[in-house]
Amino acid sequence: MNRISMKDTYVLIMAGGVGSRFWPKSRNNFPKQFIDILGIGKSLLQLTHERFQKICPQENIFILSNEQYSGLVAQQLPDLPTENIISEPSRNNTAPCIAYASFKINQINPLAKIVVAPSDHLILNEKVFLEKIEQALSYVSTNDALVTLGITPTRPDTGYGYINYEKEPKDGVHQVLRFLEKPNLEKAQEFVASGDYLWNGGIFVWRVESILGALAKYSPAIFGLFEKGKSCYNTDSEKSFILENYPLSDNISIDYAIMEKADNVYTIPGEFGWSDLGTWASLYEVVEKDEFNNAFSGHSINLSDTTNCMIQIPKDKVAVVKGLDNYIVVDDGKVLLIYPKAHEQEIKEVSKSIVNTCGQEFA
Repeated sequence: MNRISMKDTYVLIMAGGVGSRFWPKSRNNFPKQFIDILGIGKSLLQLTHERFQKICPQENIFILSNEQYSGLVAQQLPDLPTENIISEPSRNNTAPCIAYASFKINQINPLAKIVVAPSDHLILNEKVFLEKIEQALSYVSTNDALVTLGITPTRPDTGYGYINYEKEPKDGVHQVLRFLEKPNLEKAQEFVASGDYLWNGGIFVWRVESILGALAKYSPAIFGLFEKGKSCYNTDSEKSFILENYPLSDNISIDYAIMEKADNVYTIPGEFGWSDLGTWASLYEVVEKDEFNNAFSGHSINLSDTTNCMIQIPKDKVAVVKGLDNYIVVDDGKVLLIYPKAHEQEIKEVSKSIVNTCGQEFA
């Protein structure tokens, strides 16, 4: 990208989630975006931040997170300006935090083009990913458009939302026909077989004036709430305004608030080795495995008659495992989880039950 477009490019990295499906490794006080879940010495947040430094200056990257995690963000990204950590005083989903950040950026640069991306996704083919981002930035620079990167499905997954899109592109982008929530297996198989659907990865690109215009049109309550503070943003009075008003905003995702309603939504399909790392099984798919298809990390593990397992133990422990097939084994030092991979969707509810029985320290 040329220097002018880099100067006008901003990135919002969403880092406020709890990652409850990665329990017990991901906990309320240290969720998965801050964990070195891949065992490479860097957290998912750090990897995401590094990735986007290739398309814009560091001072144009903002981290959106709950105020509970602002210290963790600062600790993991020590070179990031502290004013670029946008702390949400309450968990109100993605539409309010994107609105808040968009008003802030609009005050800084009304010509801004914005990339919105989760902090906890894996991108194996970074070169292709950044090419798609640059294509989207180029398109929105001359069009009033809300662009979402669509991921070409590799299997009929029931854990993702889907994008139904017009197959014939226009100027390199495809009109989005509709968004669909997580389907059952039969529907997911139909979607993949048709070739008319993409996975919805929650990666968006738009001009700041386009997203503010869409908020005003489709989510006027959120727009009005944050517009009241436009004289406060990037000043000493911003924090008090946000503390008082942010909790009053609607609790709604950007998909429901804007993307499913707007008529100027487009997608750019891509195959760039994407995984949302939403579950232990999705992590298992992308990490290195031994000859028996076991993926493990930890100090020392003695395996026999064990196959297709995901095993993580602390670096100061030894694990001896015999006779398991297709299991998740995670020891975080305080909680030991041994669970069939085929039933991992139950883990979120199991963690809630443990918290109800044993207390918030296990959340």
